[in-house]
Amino acid sequence: MILIYAQKINPRIEYISKLIFNQILQTEIAFSTNSAEFRKSKLPKFNYSTEKFDDEFYIKPHRLMFSRAMIKPNIQPVWYEGSKYFCESSKDSDLPFDPLAASFYLVSRHEEYTEKIRDKLDRFAVQNSILTKYDLLQKPVVNIWAKLLAGKLQNRYPKLEFPETGFQFISTIDIDNAWAYLNKGFWRTSANLIKTFFKNRTEFNERKKVLSGKENDPYDTYDYLDSVFEGNEDKVLFFFLLGDYARFDKNISFRNRNYRKLIRKTHQKYDVGIHPSFASSKKGNRKKTKVELHRLENILGNPIKKSRQHFLRLKFPKSYRRLIKSGIAADYTMGYSCLTGFRAGICTPYYFYDLERETTTNLLIVPFQVMDGTLTHYLHLPPERAWEEIKTIMKEVKNVGGTFVSVWHNETVNEKGIWKGYREVFEEMNALGFTWANEIKSEATD
Repeated sequence: MILIYAQKINPRIEYISKLIFNQILQTEIAFSTNSAEFRKSKLPKFNYSTEKFDDEFYIKPHRLMFSRAMIKPNIQPVWYEGSKYFCESSKDSDLPFDPLAASFYLVSRHEEYTEKIRDKLDRFAVQNSILTKYDLLQKPVVNIWAKLLAGKLQNRYPKLEFPETGFQFISTIDIDNAWAYLNKGFWRTSANLIKTFFKNRTEFNERKKVLSGKENDPYDTYDYLDSVFEGNEDKVLFFFLLGDYARFDKNISFRNRNYRKLIRKTHQKYDVGIHPSFASSKKGNRKKTKVELHRLENILGNPIKKSRQHFLRLKFPKSYRRLIKSGIAADYTMGYSCLTGFRAGICTPYYFYDLERETTTNLLIVPFQVMDGTLTHYLHLPPERAWEEIKTIMKEVKNVGGTFVSVWHNETVNEKGIWKGYREVFEEMNALGFTWANEIKSEATD
């Protein structure tokens, strides 16, 4: 156990201390606001206050940990042993930066509360992130800082031990459009046939063959996915879109019996979550998430507790508050559509801290690091380079014993168009991820 001293244990200090020590380093902590009691203690000691006492491990807290103003803080870079950090501490501190404050700034998504510039889909713009500006987006810095903190504490207290954390792997599939041509209903099918007849004869001919049963639907990759996931179904999660038809929500109707059958069949093998629609995150649509969730629960006959926002639409704190009110316990939206990496600087699932209310919630945030569309639509990577990008990120996660999460779609593994060659990338990623995760599992069993 580590004893942490602060003049006052406020919600921010308690939250980030538990995240760093309990969740990442898997070590017990206790808090004290009594300086005499703290100085007498024989436990390993971490002094997180404005006054240094004896030879205990000491870091002066950054002012961010006590501020209540919802304004953009003035955060300057701090160089230490050739690497860039932020949230300066003091000259008599054992580190020149405050890893608790820096970590809190990232995982709370403080910058997303205060940044007004949004992208064309009303999302936080990645170029405005401090991690992008400091060239740290490709590193799980919160986990790295936790390991650094653990090493410094061990140097001060040699008998202190931290357990090794093992690599975890979660392969997720978003079902935005279950079929390309099938099960769209008479009017949508007819309109698309007429449209493609005049504008795209190749697609028109493909549609005809699929609709007549001569070819498989190009988005019907479910048997293939089963073959890749075989034996590792417990590490897979599907998210289904059940929103009403709209410009950004063009999936099959939730009433369609074949779609309902697909959802039930998927749930027999895998964990399933809701994919709240684009419309559900628009102003004035607060109840849509709950409505769509109930649709999925009615199809499956049991509660659904996991979600990922369609188009990764997040607005703090409204999006997460809406999920909490709907009964969601874990959300998998935390990541960027345009770049790979670590949006919150962390690869360990953690609980959402509501900055406006200064309170820890029970909503678990599970960050992802890689999405298929990022590799093609934004980075324009050929398959071999895409695999190298994924492998680099996976190694970063493995080095800190974190959780690697990927986002793919049923249509992106069909070997057509820009996705030619990406099946091999998908297979290699899952093969390596399952292998590493199962190695850890075997060691734990032994």
